[in-house]
Amino acid sequence: MNPFDELLANNKVWAKEKVAADPDFFKRLSEQQAPKFLWIGCSDSRVPANEITNTQPGEIFVHRNVANMVVHTDLNLITVIEYAVNILKVEHILVVGHYGCGGVKAALTNKNYGIINRWLKHIKDVYRFHRDEIDAIPTEDGRTDRLVELNVVEQVMNLAKSNTIQEAWHRHQRPHLHGWVYGLKDGLINPVFHMEPGTHIDPIYEYDMD
Repeated sequence: MNPFDELLANNKVWAKEKVAADPDFFKRLSEQQAPKFLWIGCSDSRVPANEITNTQPGEIFVHRNVANMVVHTDLNLITVIEYAVNILKVEHILVVGHYGCGGVKAALTNKNYGIINRWLKHIKDVYRFHRDEIDAIPTEDGRTDRLVELNVVEQVMNLAKSNTIQEAWHRHQRPHLHGWVYGLKDGLINPVFHMEPGTHIDPIYEYDMD
C-alpha cells in the first residue's frame, strides 16, 4: 500500500473506532464549534496540538506556521485571531514553540534561504534584542532553546499589541495569553509566559479603547 492510500485507510479505521466508542461523536462535532483555546504553534509535524494536550477534535482552534510567529502583516494569522476572539470567543490563546525548532536554528545562522529569509528575519530580530544573553550561552543547543523561549515571549507580546486583543480585553476581559514551549525529548510542555486580560504593555502600543 502506498503512503497516500495508507492515510485514507487509517482515516476509515479512525472514524470507525470513534463511532464504536461514541455513536453521536460526529453528529455533535458537525453541529457546533466552541473551543476555549486558540493554538498558535509551529508547523513542525512532531508538535500536533490535540495529541500533546490529549484533547479531542473541537476543543482547540489551531493555526500553525514556521516557528509559531505572530506577524502583524500576516493576513492569514490576523484573520484566525479575529475569528477565534470575536466569533468563537476563545478564553485562552496559546503560543506554542518547541525546543530544537528548525526555524529558530536557521535564524541563528547566516545561511541564505531565499524567500524564507523574509520570515526568519522576524526571529533574527528577537535574537538582536537579546544578543548578549544568547551569545553568553556556551552551546549551540542551549542558544537555540533559549531563543525558542524568548521568541515565544515576543510573539505573545505581539498578540498583546494587536487591536483585536486589546478590544477584547477592554470589552470582555478575555482572552488570557500564554507562551509555552514543548519538549520533543520528553513530551512535556514548559509554560514560560502568561499575560492576564488587561495587562499593561509599553504605552506606545496601547490603543485608546474609550
